[in-house]
Amino acid sequence: MPLTGYTRPAVRAPAPVDAAGRPVPYGERWPDGPPAEAYGVDSHPGRFAPLHEVADALVRHLGARYAVDVTDDPGCADDLGFPVAEPVRAVRLVPRRSTSATLTVVWTAYPGVVLHAGLLQDFPFPVCGCDACDESWSGVADDLEWHVAAVVGGGYREWVTRSGTGHALRAGDRSTSGGGAAPDRAGRRRVREARRLLGAVPDGWAAWPLR
Repeated sequence: MPLTGYTRPAVRAPAPVDAAGRPVPYGERWPDGPPAEAYGVDSHPGRFAPLHEVADALVRHLGARYAVDVTDDPGCADDLGFPVAEPVRAVRLVPRRSTSATLTVVWTAYPGVVLHAGLLQDFPFPVCGCDACDESWSGVADDLEWHVAAVVGGGYREWVTRSGTGHALRAGDRSTSGGGAAPDRAGRRRVREARRLLGAVPDGWAAWPLR
């Protein structure tokens, strides 16, 4: 389910090189699995810089196409369930339909992007930038755009159980789901409030209303 009318901006892709000056082909380096020494090493975090431009374009598109209230304020980063280091921008988009999920976009100095969707879930991009994970910026941008499309298109559901929280996303022919452990004391109040509010959307969040 693509975002109708959205086009990824043309960006100047970083061209990281290794110690010998050779281009590093992120996303296709380990056909047989990464070597042990690649874990925990993040040689070129700057390769993810285009994610900021992609997030800029997504926010512009969502604000122009959908009936949402947009707040561009660093304080919106407080929406995240797990605060990030060095947020550089944060935008909250609240649909003018109470049964649609709010989306908060946070740009980080890493550079990366974190989405807070609905009431409880945070989705970081990249998930991990280490050499072993071998993520390319374009692949991570695909994932970012897919998550946004799932939330905006009404393919997002979250829930609370005694043992923790859970979520599911669906867009096009792809779906994912996940869960989290029971929150610590600081998060219990947020979870209690979420349980009450999620009772109004037992089948998942609705699609965002168009302008």
